[in-house]
Amino acid sequence: MREFVAGAAMLGRGFTYWRRRPGLMATGLIPAAIVAIVLLAGLVALGGFLPQIADLVTPFADGWSPLWATVIRITVGTAVFGGAIALVAVSFTALTLLIGEPFYARIWRAVERDGGDDAVDAGYGFWRGVGDAVSLIARGVGVALVAVLIGLIPAVGGIVSAVFAVTCTGWLLADELTSRALSARGLTGAERRALRRAHRARMLGFGVATQLCFLVPLGAVATMPAAVAGSTLLAREVLTRAEPMHRKRITKR
Repeated sequence: MREFVAGAAMLGRGFTYWRRRPGLMATGLIPAAIVAIVLLAGLVALGGFLPQIADLVTPFADGWSPLWATVIRITVGTAVFGGAIALVAVSFTALTLLIGEPFYARIWRAVERDGGDDAVDAGYGFWRGVGDAVSLIARGVGVALVAVLIGLIPAVGGIVSAVFAVTCTGWLLADELTSRALSARGLTGAERRALRRAHRARMLGFGVATQLCFLVPLGAVATMPAAVAGSTLLAREVLTRAEPMHRKRITKR
């Protein structure tokens, strides 16, 4: 539990950059706001059509009593909307990092410079960003589908589905957000995965805290720059705790 809380605290440290470098952090609001508006419009549209969607996927309930037909359709509608929220959280991160790469690169590099690592450089290209975004969204779709199925469980489905969605999307967010700082030091994909698994609770704490902030109205927009800063601090932290041979793998400009 201590490691989980320590990971969540990294997001708090990321928020301190709003005080330390307000101008730089404010630039990160631009891509976040653009993506948030588009995805929010999609959620609103989904909410408007949710009754019709629930009717379409539950034709078997047409002959039921009105009470039980309503119960099953509310359950289905809640599960679908919960899955959509999980997918939106992952898609928001993927799309925001993709279109806002120049903005967020300035933020994480500023954090690295503050930590004394001026030579760190990710060399992140556009197509690599596209690949990462597609991968993250694909995994998010998988999480959303499972969350919808769990949500169909009577009585406890909604709660279990919400916990599952927040936990899994939190892990995906931590995975994606720390990738740049870890890649900057020359770690391969396998090495990054091993490092995250070795600090699973800390990574999960950071990701879950970020996901919960995303659920607050307008929270995703304000949180995204802080999440980039916090994930850089988190990557530095886990590298400091890793083996010396991994800590020294730094890619020069």
